[in-house]
Amino acid sequence: MIMIPLMDIDASQYASISREMLENKSYLQVFDLGYDYLDKPPMLFWLSAISMKIFGVHDWAYRLPSFLFAVLAVYATYRLALLFYRKEIAQLSAMVLASSQALFLITHDVRCDTMLMGWVAFSLWQMAAWYQTNRWKHFLLAFIGIAGGMMTKGPIALMVPAFALVPHFVLRREWKQLFRWEYLLGVLIIAVMLIPMSIGLYEQFDMHPGKLINGVPIQSGLRFYYWTQSFGRYTGENVFNEMNHFTFLLENMLWSFLPWILCFLIALVFALKELMVKKFRLAANEEWITTGGFIITYCILARSQAQLPHYIFVVFPLAAIVTAKFLHRLLFTDKLINWRKPLFIIHTVIFSLLWLAAIGLMAWPFEAIPAFVPIIAALCFIIFFVILFSKKIKFPSLLSTAFFTVIGVNIFLGTAFYPNVLKYQLGNDAAAFINEQHIPKEKLILYGIHSGRALHFYGQRIFPEATKLQNFQASDIVLTSKDSLPVFEKAFPQMKWLHEGNHFGVTALSLPFLNPATREKELPKYVIIDLGGKP
Repeated sequence: MIMIPLMDIDASQYASISREMLENKSYLQVFDLGYDYLDKPPMLFWLSAISMKIFGVHDWAYRLPSFLFAVLAVYATYRLALLFYRKEIAQLSAMVLASSQALFLITHDVRCDTMLMGWVAFSLWQMAAWYQTNRWKHFLLAFIGIAGGMMTKGPIALMVPAFALVPHFVLRREWKQLFRWEYLLGVLIIAVMLIPMSIGLYEQFDMHPGKLINGVPIQSGLRFYYWTQSFGRYTGENVFNEMNHFTFLLENMLWSFLPWILCFLIALVFALKELMVKKFRLAANEEWITTGGFIITYCILARSQAQLPHYIFVVFPLAAIVTAKFLHRLLFTDKLINWRKPLFIIHTVIFSLLWLAAIGLMAWPFEAIPAFVPIIAALCFIIFFVILFSKKIKFPSLLSTAFFTVIGVNIFLGTAFYPNVLKYQLGNDAAAFINEQHIPKEKLILYGIHSGRALHFYGQRIFPEATKLQNFQASDIVLTSKDSLPVFEKAFPQMKWLHEGNHFGVTALSLPFLNPATREKELPKYVIIDLGGKP
């Protein structure tokens, strides 16, 4: 995935903020292109800035900390499952999470949710281990994990463990676990760890009330992070209001939890049915952390007035364990033998469609993809059927074909499809020209165009923006929309055209864009011009 440039909007913005933090050495107060930033806590920016300090300002260096947290999420999922189930189920849990489409996505289109998933999975593992062993190291690590998650994306990192553990104790009738004095110490640990972030918020916003963020005056940065950003989505205090119907997250799981979504949904129904048969009471060796944690978190997030597809990723480790339990019963026992053939057929159709889509994306949209690539994809499709019907492979065909499909398809997407799509993104394209041609960056000014943050990250400079033509001088170099050329040609007759490129929002892919015959109509153009006409 290191071949894929950073995508606008979120990933490139967070990378730009991290680079700006490193450049300014402003680790407690966060800025975005020189303006006060108040949206996400600073953990992602801290760790990414440190990574770029060590390895240099590269997109892979920005992604590295989040990738490590994705690995942590997989390992913590394995260890959490191992506390309650046999080793084979724990291994399946890790494999399911690692091969989910969401994990492929969030390790290259990096957002806060990648780190959040790692922190939450880790804290749940340590908390469950503490309840079983009563060892203090697990207790300390659990609350350190919660604090780390809160510094990554706010109170949701505390809420998910509560959503997972409270119903678990209630169903096991372990009432004492709900009122342990150690929780007070845990809250103290969290409060101490949050001090640096809180100091930064206080100094940047509470000491200067009335700063405008998204057009809204902010009186307290502390209140924003600890209340408005999360709970304000239910009280109406949060300014965002989008994608707020209850099934939105589930609809997006149909692709983000591929190839396991069907098995997960069946497993969820089975788990609820079994709980009702047991009259909502669990034995001492049973757990409801995974199923209950997922259901309650989903219901809470789905009632928010503002939702995005990746919000549910935080509980994918729990969904992976639920799925792994079902897969083990389905494939390694005779308890669900009647389900094997129908699921085998359905998944064969799904995986075949994914391979056909991959072959099509390699062969059709971009001439720059070499002809041998779709041929290799087609050969992989043939290998898929060989694996599907081979009797020499002892591994269950549903698992082997699922892993082969999701890994194979994502390799093709990551090495051929997305790199070609990102050629149409202004930020990395313009920055590449500026760097290669050694354009004086101190002379470059933006005018009448939203460039995205990729330009500032890959250009390794915050490029200023002018709003009036009168502000320009003949010594300036301008990045602007091609539609603005007549205005500059009239004001600066000697201007020279240096570069022209495409300006497409690549996260909003559409069929007209993918179609080579209609793509040109979908592509706004940007230009870089030298107003003085110098060579």
